Amino acid sequence: MSILDIFFIGVGLSMDAFAVAICKGLAMRKVNKKQMFVIALFFGGFQALMPFIGWILGSTFAKKIVEYDHWIAFFLLLYIGGKMVCDAIREWKEVDVIEEMDPPLDIKELVLLAIATSIDALACGVTFSFIKDFNIYRAISIIGVTTFVISLGGVYVGNIFGDRFKAKAQLVGGTILIIIGTKILLEHTMGLTFGF
Repeated sequence: MSILDIFFIGVGLSMDAFAVAICKGLAMRKVNKKQMFVIALFFGGFQALMPFIGWILGSTFAKKIVEYDHWIAFFLLLYIGGKMVCDAIREWKEVDVIEEMDPPLDIKELVLLAIATSIDALACGVTFSFIKDFNIYRAISIIGVTTFVISLGGVYVGNIFGDRFKAKAQLVGGTILIIIGTKILLEHTMGLTFGF
């Protein structure tokens, strides 16, 4: 798997965090740089940690399921991507209600949101364990930094433009994961190679 593949996976996985970051930005009268940094740090950190945990779990069982690993990777990414696309379509019809402007950061809530938005990354980490000679440290670094940067942008976008981009971000992220899952399946079953 190339660095570009990992980057696109990072972008796809970070769209949930981006959507939540937009909501955080919506509640700020003016962008609070300290809060923006803390939000991005939590989302980026958990988005890096969860694939590592998934990779450890998957590595334990990888030898037993090596014949089916590409199918498992495909279905996991298809499920995650499909769920994100469905959530995006559902959220298009919803309107966010802001109860309080400039609320202080609640660390417990932030931890829960970071875990909730990175559960998909845990499943992705399991798929990484099926790839031979996969560099997990490079992958989690790319995914963590990508999510950090995108979350920073999410807070800013939410503050400036409102929630117009929230559902679109999830739709794009889900589509990216479905494409990468299909690519993995085709490479293993048909011997095809792609330039991305």
